[in-house]
Amino acid sequence: MTLVEPSSFAFVVAPHEAGRRLDQVLAMRVVKPLGFTRSRLQALIRQGQVTVASAAGTATGAPVKPGTLLKAGDRIDLRVPPPEPVDLVAEHVDFSLLYEDDDILVLTKPPGLVVHPADGHRQGTLVHGLLYHCRTLSGISGQLRPGIVHRLDKDTSGCLVVAKNDQAHHSLVRQFKGQQVEKKYQALLRGILVEDAGRVELPIGRHPVNRKKMAVRREEGREALTHWRVRQRFSVGYTLVDVRLETGRTHQIRVHMAAMGHPLAGDRLYGRNVEADRQYGIERQWLHAWQLAFNHPRSGHRLSFTAPLWPDLQASLARLQELAKIEK
Repeated sequence: MTLVEPSSFAFVVAPHEAGRRLDQVLAMRVVKPLGFTRSRLQALIRQGQVTVASAAGTATGAPVKPGTLLKAGDRIDLRVPPPEPVDLVAEHVDFSLLYEDDDILVLTKPPGLVVHPADGHRQGTLVHGLLYHCRTLSGISGQLRPGIVHRLDKDTSGCLVVAKNDQAHHSLVRQFKGQQVEKKYQALLRGILVEDAGRVELPIGRHPVNRKKMAVRREEGREALTHWRVRQRFSVGYTLVDVRLETGRTHQIRVHMAAMGHPLAGDRLYGRNVEADRQYGIERQWLHAWQLAFNHPRSGHRLSFTAPLWPDLQASLARLQELAKIEK
């Protein structure tokens, strides 16, 4: 592929690509090398940012569609508009830094902090705080979405990596999609788990009725795989587990643990009788992203980070452990 200018790319269809759809060839040529997503390519085609000229140098004349069949020698031009600025005002937001260099930033997200602006959360998000801290971050997907590669739920604390430039963003996205990123959590579950370890492999999709929830959707859901291992059992009816994700679906741990019959303590969306959890100091879903490992986007070196348990989670564990001692 030839770089024509910073925001456009061009290539000629090879003989082995003849007869294939435009979106298929673009996916092979662009998705992996440039870190684009297929949905991003589809959007650029629909926006008229892709043109096809015949080998003779004359344009096809017809609007280009994703399913346009290509011929050997056709010239494909792809224009990528610069990111649209978003109307965000940098704000000071508290978060703890674990690591920072010219490419990435690794932090511990506090509970109660929304990662990205959304309806009802137009100010005071992590993104506002990142803009205050870094001033400039990566712009991906046609919009300045500052540095966000993955997310944690509002009430989940723990490790989060942020990209400070587009190269780092593309690399981290590929690593997440290629399951090269290792994500480990600690979770406190309702009830006593009998087995010492296990896995949950159930597809997850949007809940058919409550659009704020996700659910196990065996026909329409996306593949989701969660591994768990017991760390400690509490006789008052809780189990502390280590959780490792192979996929990263929205609310994956919360949905999978609830499907096991052991929802997260304090989880108001997927749990039950959460008022009873308050006697142990549990005021939110008991979930913490405690370890994160990935390859540095520039050096390739493997990096690993650990975020200590948030104080409220430490306090609730101490309360449960003290009760266990009393019962003995």
